Amino acid sequence: MTPAAINPVHWAGDALVLLDQTLLPAREVERRYERWEDVADAIRTLVVRGAPAIGVAAAFGVALGARQSTATGFDGLMADLELAIKGLAATRPTAVNLFWALDRMRRVATASGALPLDQVRARLLAEAQAIRDEDIAANRAMGAHGASLVPPNARILTHCNAGALATAGYGTALGVVRAAHEQGKVALVWVDETRPVMQGSRLTAWECLREGIPHRLIADVVAASVMARGEVDLIVTGADRIAANGDTANKIGTYSLAVLAAHHHVPFYVAAPFSTIDPTLASGAEIPIEERDASEVRRVGAQQTAPSASPVFNPAFDVTPARLITAIVTERGVMRPPYRF
Repeated sequence: MTPAAINPVHWAGDALVLLDQTLLPAREVERRYERWEDVADAIRTLVVRGAPAIGVAAAFGVALGARQSTATGFDGLMADLELAIKGLAATRPTAVNLFWALDRMRRVATASGALPLDQVRARLLAEAQAIRDEDIAANRAMGAHGASLVPPNARILTHCNAGALATAGYGTALGVVRAAHEQGKVALVWVDETRPVMQGSRLTAWECLREGIPHRLIADVVAASVMARGEVDLIVTGADRIAANGDTANKIGTYSLAVLAAHHHVPFYVAAPFSTIDPTLASGAEIPIEERDASEVRRVGAQQTAPSASPVFNPAFDVTPARLITAIVTERGVMRPPYRF
């Protein structure tokens, strides 16, 4: 029996519906949002996460901001929208899809000044829906391109969660895995647990189990060992921002994998939508890196694992230099160094 599609972010009736990823894998709970402020909080607290999914959720957040506005004229509506856009933009500084989606929504609103306000609101909702639909289509195209890089009986290692949960559906890195699995090419997926928030063990393992993809969960520190044993044929990760030269920011620990892959001669691929590429940044040195709350490192789930007074450094992302990336897969195809987007 084919499992139902994973649908982490969608519009229903008059509200945005998000699958609460903080409760997975133990519980599947959908939450409804009717205010942009609550969508911003959902992004900040990881109810929704993954760069493409964040962008989609933020686009719907702008549509909700338009619906919330009590303005009677276009200028007043734009003032309310700018407040919503600013608040949504402040949630996650590294994921460029967030700012790409917000800019796209702002352009639609600005171009609608001659329309009645109800039509402006309708156009914004339609644009958010288009961003969602385009993301799913891009993921499927990306998966098809990436699957061409996967050899038969492949053993693939992935990090964090770049699956359907991180997008509007299907996935980026895990979308490549999903497409290769549909072609019968996947022997095993090594799933990094991905400390400190455990997106690999909580989310990627859940997706693999649900989709019937053969996988084994490993602690992050095991990755080097399985590579040394010759049990990894390729690594595929997602990305939250890609600089003009191909340097890539992704979940913390990705850089370590790229270094290990180079040492063990394992191909290292990045899969991300073209909207993740930020041509305004020359290199990864310019990518802003979010630092998150220390409590994420001092505990695993509800269990405290470190003294409360111990200082913590908790960057959410690291940057992998382009020279360590074998190829970048987008919906437009497979791109190889030197990267010229």
